[in-house]
Parts: sequence; structure tokens; C-alpha cells
Amino acid sequence: MFEYILRLLILLPLVGGMAWGSLWLWKRVQMGVPLVGGAAKTRAVEMIDVLPLGPGSKLAVVEFAGQRVLIAVSRNGITRIADDSQGDFHAD
Repeated sequence: MFEYILRLLILLPLVGGMAWGSLWLWKRVQMGVPLVGGAAKTRAVEMIDVLPLGPGSKLAVVEFAGQRVLIAVSRNGITRIADDSQGDFHAD
């Protein structure tokens, strides 16, 4: 019985630490944070703002190549609504 409790006291923290470490690693990989020192990679597309309109639909402002684009996102697809080619949004 003593041997069983000793194994439990050794293996339980080991398994818990491995579970915590794998979740921490998964979170870091999902966020795109570099695991080793170095500069973070810059993205070509950046989400500026999102406005939910209802279940499965939203408006989003996306910046790409220095230009902001207003898009509608729904279950059926993505539609470009406007861009800021002249400094602020103008409808197409």
C-alpha cells in the first residue's frame, strides 16, 4: 500500500505538469507568439474592428496593404462593402 501511495505522489504532479505544459504550449502556438527569442512576425492582414449583427453575421473592418476595407461576413460568404481609397469609407 505504501508503494502505491508513493507512486501516486510522484506521478500525479508529473502528469498534471505535463497537461499544464501542453495547454500552455498550445495557447502560445495558437496566438502565433514565437517560442524562441526573436522578432514577432508581422501579418499582411489585420482585423481592426468587428460588429456582430446577429447569429452568423457581422461587419468587419480589415486593413490590408495600408488600406482599410469594410466587409460583411455571413454564413453564405464574405462581401466587400466599402474601402477607404480616398481617406475615409465610400460605398462601392
